[in-house]
Amino acid sequence: MKKLLLAGVALSVMGATTASAQDLLFEPGTGDFSWSSYETFAAATDLSGEQVTVFGPWLGPDQEAIESVLAYFAAASGADVRYVGSDSFEQQIMVDAEAGSAPNVAVFPQPGLASDMAARGFLTPLGEDTASWMAENYAAGQSWVDLGSYDDPDGNSNFYAFPYKADVKSLVWYLPENFEDAGYEIPTTMEELKELTDQIVADGETPWCIGLGSGGATGWPATDWVEDMLLRTQAPEVYDQWVTNEIPFNDERIVAAIEEFGYFARNDDYVAGGAGAVASTDFRDAPGGLFDSPPQCYLHKQASFIPAFFPEGTEVGVDADFFYFPAYESQDLGSPVLGAGTLFAITNDSPGAHALIDFLQTPIAHEVFMAQEGGGFLTPHTGVNSDVYVSDTRRALGDILLNATTFRFDGSDLMPGGVGAGSFWTGMVDYAGGDDAEAVAAEIQASWEALQ
Repeated sequence: MKKLLLAGVALSVMGATTASAQDLLFEPGTGDFSWSSYETFAAATDLSGEQVTVFGPWLGPDQEAIESVLAYFAAASGADVRYVGSDSFEQQIMVDAEAGSAPNVAVFPQPGLASDMAARGFLTPLGEDTASWMAENYAAGQSWVDLGSYDDPDGNSNFYAFPYKADVKSLVWYLPENFEDAGYEIPTTMEELKELTDQIVADGETPWCIGLGSGGATGWPATDWVEDMLLRTQAPEVYDQWVTNEIPFNDERIVAAIEEFGYFARNDDYVAGGAGAVASTDFRDAPGGLFDSPPQCYLHKQASFIPAFFPEGTEVGVDADFFYFPAYESQDLGSPVLGAGTLFAITNDSPGAHALIDFLQTPIAHEVFMAQEGGGFLTPHTGVNSDVYVSDTRRALGDILLNATTFRFDGSDLMPGGVGAGSFWTGMVDYAGGDDAEAVAAEIQASWEALQ
């Protein structure tokens, strides 16, 4: 069995890191992994003598996990595979591309940068066969193809970036014990979620904890609310046109989505501390009300990372749990999921680079990551064995992806920084504080037009 030399061959501006040899984490043929996909890939691939360099944003547990995945690619192909991680990835990858020293494959934490690099001719198309494979083998497959498709320097659209490792934002957190004591059931539609909200108020309790505070980034949690609401009230095409400003921010459909957020956040009876506390409550502190005795609230909408801010010792799946932020039954828009994720793209063309993209299509390339604590890996690959997820919680999150009919990337991350990480944030704070939705949307639109 070949072994991978995982050398942290750092970029010249970063200084070298120590190389280390790593055995395969899981012995081939053991466990519930899809070893046949590994064996088929190995039989068809020979990259002996070729070096494949990979550069991405992952450090710490994420880096260890992706290195373990790349170890199987190296062992199967015979390639010398080297991964470098950096917390300055976004800046460094552009510097390297402009200098002609880009790695074979880059791991992009958001599609905007990949799109910019494709437009400048720095990415290699992955081909129609790969796009077709993804459309057929990822849940909500065309959504993922669209996420990785960008215009080339001539304005022609190509599939450039392979989505891998997803995050889920369309979640509502709750305490099972609180629900059991109160006799509440998990809502499966937005209509039922609103009915539950009213029922909690009728019982003399407060339904929601919401906090938008985040230091210089205050307001971002509200953007997730608006994005999720837009996906539940309009077709995905409207969302796509909105994030590129083909549909202006003050379009009535966008204003309506903002007001859907306001339905929950601007009602004193619905929010712990009253509507006036929403903007000033730090998002890290907001879920704490779930754990008070008696509870300050019963529901908290936030992404899959939020358990990091739960009280120490909280066991997700036992002490606290989540459910899918449901869609409107009356809208008939399926089960949209808002999230984020990473994308692999070829930045320095080589046979090994294309082979790595092929390897990412195998179930084993996902399952090795799924079986590890580090990295919080989730995948929409329908061919994987979900039993290998490291925990029931991770498996349940993965099921939300697998059941999605539409997936869309965090919209604010796709917008120009001055809007998505600027006026959109501040506008939502103003709206939560009582400003008119149409006026706020008009101000955000004006800020977008000022960038042009």
